[in-house]
Amino acid sequence: MTEPKIHQTNETDNPIQKNDSHEASSSTKSPYQIEEVKTDKQMQDALSVRRTVFIKEQQVPEEIEIDSHDRIGSETIHFVVYKEERAVGASRLRPYAPEVGKIERVAVLQSERGTGLGRLLMLAMEETARRQGFKRLKLNAQTHAQRFYEKLGYTPAGEVFEEAGIEHIAMEKAI
Repeated sequence: MTEPKIHQTNETDNPIQKNDSHEASSSTKSPYQIEEVKTDKQMQDALSVRRTVFIKEQQVPEEIEIDSHDRIGSETIHFVVYKEERAVGASRLRPYAPEVGKIERVAVLQSERGTGLGRLLMLAMEETARRQGFKRLKLNAQTHAQRFYEKLGYTPAGEVFEEAGIEHIAMEKAI
């Protein structure tokens, strides 16, 4: 079994070091550990965060939230974020088109929102996307989160649409 990739970041450095691990930090050590999912336990932890955020909080039906991309061994790269061994964030990155990756299911537990964790998770996914050879990333942002993604350099691409009963906007970024 391969060791999980763990990403280490700090505010001034590249978000992912060469050892594929990063602990988010600024001048003090951050409590967050972002890992690429490699084990069943990590996948269950990531899905637990997504169930809390999307199914419980936002009332997205489970049959829409959990899909064929949610298994180890697919082309999708899943991420899980731990704080003191508790899963507090999750996301996934998958191939969409030649040289284009799609970021999906970015979720941070309510207790960790506003801490910068979402930004760190996005930076980790962008660095992984570069390593995978993607030149562009796209995502479907919930409209309430559009500004968050714009601050990270994503631009709207199209009109607002509804998905799972929630307004979204497609966004893109060259990486």
